[in-house]
Amino acid sequence: MAVTDRARTVSHAGPLSTGTPGAAGFGVLLALLATVVWSGSFVATRGMADSVPPVQAVFWRWIIALLAVAPFAARQAWEQRALIRRHLRFVALASLFGVTLYNTLVHQAGLTTSASNMGMIMAASPVIMALYARLGGERLGARRTAGMLLAALGVLLLVGDGSIGLDLGAGDLWMFAAALSFATYSALLRRKPAELGGLAFLITTFVLGALMLAPAYAVSVHVQGGFAVTAGTVGPLLYVGVFSSAVAFFAWNKAVSVIGAARAGVVYYLQPVCVAGLGLLLLGEPTGPVQLLCMALILGGVGLGSARR
Repeated sequence: MAVTDRARTVSHAGPLSTGTPGAAGFGVLLALLATVVWSGSFVATRGMADSVPPVQAVFWRWIIALLAVAPFAARQAWEQRALIRRHLRFVALASLFGVTLYNTLVHQAGLTTSASNMGMIMAASPVIMALYARLGGERLGARRTAGMLLAALGVLLLVGDGSIGLDLGAGDLWMFAAALSFATYSALLRRKPAELGGLAFLITTFVLGALMLAPAYAVSVHVQGGFAVTAGTVGPLLYVGVFSSAVAFFAWNKAVSVIGAARAGVVYYLQPVCVAGLGLLLLGEPTGPVQLLCMALILGGVGLGSARR
């Protein structure tokens, strides 16, 4: 089974073999791109929390994402429709965890916690990714494990404002559930059939995720009413739909196929640093000496853990 998974991974990675330094660097860059873009989505999500109900925000996020990727992905999806039907159970499971649940939980959390907390808590997902990878037979290595633990310590101190003790609210708990959902999605990506194209997989998960959300969206509109279409709502929705969904998910999926979920997860630890910086600049959320020290720990852990050996 391990040999089969290895062959699938190499085949899907394209011209760069997963065993080469070039492939590792390319995968790290893709993971970094997705992480930076997703950092902005937490700020956008927090910014529209008071004006757009969570389920409605997520539903329109994926409709916009579908419109963004359709010109590039629809043809491949049509050509591979038989393959998609053959692996429909897997694709539906990935859609549930990566599209429907993860993003709904994030938007729900945005109602009662800060953008900085959202980014910090989401950084728990690499630990879960690493556990999934280890259970799947992947050897993490001492250096990568040390980097992961150092970055995790930085995240814990950041969330605890300089101490290991945590004082979590409802929004924080929603974010931990989101972290578990995203880690599960990332682990599933390693099982994606190599013959299924990345764009075909992407647009199919968007379609299925939106369909799963449709009943909840209808209930939300009936109970809560719609939202006002203004620059303050359309702008963030365009960002999370085009960049955080279409661009970032494609980059993350490719990164995981090249370097694996565990190593990509180490790069994902940078998200609290990015979110804290954006939260300070755009929302006025403060960053003090404790936060800077914790960010240094996270950066050091990422540098140590993302190395090839």
